[in-house]
Amino acid sequence: MSTTEADIVELDRIAVQESLRVVASAGPADWDRDTPCAGWSLRRLVAHMTAQHHGFAAAARGAGQEAAHWRESAAHPRDPARTYRAAVTTLLAAFAEPGVTEREFDLPELKGRFPGRIAVGFHFIDHVVHAWDVAASLGVGLELSGSVLEAASAVARRVPADPALRGPGFAFAPALEVPSGADPLVETLRLLGRDPDEWPSAR
Repeated sequence: MSTTEADIVELDRIAVQESLRVVASAGPADWDRDTPCAGWSLRRLVAHMTAQHHGFAAAARGAGQEAAHWRESAAHPRDPARTYRAAVTTLLAAFAEPGVTEREFDLPELKGRFPGRIAVGFHFIDHVVHAWDVAASLGVGLELSGSVLEAASAVARRVPADPALRGPGFAFAPALEVPSGADPLVETLRLLGRDPDEWPSAR
């Protein structure tokens, strides 16, 4: 499935809004829950997602090379969901600016500069997966349409599977085998190193 530049911004918005919905469903007792991100509590995962929104928003506006924009807060916010909501607002405003996909994004974690269309695609697939991570941690279902999940699986198939670029310190774990006939969500998760069978409540 191919997407136009306008499509990828809209797909990203949908994925981010879904991540916001599932994060907002967390209660005070949920923040120490385990997540599919090995070694990360829900609090740490949402802090990472918050920092990524600020970093990508900065990159969209030409300041992605500044490390401070990507740094996770050392302090634990009293209300992680509220802090996350503010980061979502910042990110969506930046990505909604005219011509965002025509800009160059500096992405320090990926050690390079990327066309905006590609950079927004990175953010899209990351937050489809992280929305699922949050949903899995909380034991709730993910609500993304088939067309969004098909687009996600198409992006996931283009993520390099080189083992040297997967694992600790990288964005994704080593790819897992995808069963024949797997649906787009399962395909996406397994291509990016998640085993949905370990977290069936989020299917």
